[in-house]
Amino acid sequence: MKKIMVIGISAGVGKSTFARKLGEKLQINVHHLDTLYWLPNWQASSEERFIHLQQDIAKQPVWIIEGNYTGTFSIRTAEADTIIYLELLLLTCLYRIVKRRIQFHKKSRPDMTNGCQEKIDWAFIKFVVSTYYRRKKKMYERFRTLKKEKPELKVVILRNNGEMEAYLANKSL
Repeated sequence: MKKIMVIGISAGVGKSTFARKLGEKLQINVHHLDTLYWLPNWQASSEERFIHLQQDIAKQPVWIIEGNYTGTFSIRTAEADTIIYLELLLLTCLYRIVKRRIQFHKKSRPDMTNGCQEKIDWAFIKFVVSTYYRRKKKMYERFRTLKKEKPELKVVILRNNGEMEAYLANKSL
């Protein structure tokens, strides 16, 4: 594993934390897509800038890229040798979203651009709830297609905290 994507079913699934722990274990730099996409004060990057930054990282010989941003998925999947997909329960994701909002009140998370204070609103919660199962189905369809196009691609699916911890504890990583 040298080029690893860490993606997940939803916000709050634990992508950033998992990627950070994996990066520490493997001694690989972790790149958080949120820090590439968001400029201070929640200003979105231009599409060109966001794409260019990902292309530069994807060309490197070793990386972990954390985040979904499915519109630019192909930039990463073209180079990745491993995808780690986190699929925790919807209620777990929602709990973590609220917990994160409290924990980082008036602060930016470590995996977010400085100046982007943690926030939450009902539109975001509604989005997470209303798209969870549709995204789950779409992700499995995406994996099937990717495996046909790139059979050597390793896809790891972790469905709970225990599986995530066991994966990180695996000495053969």
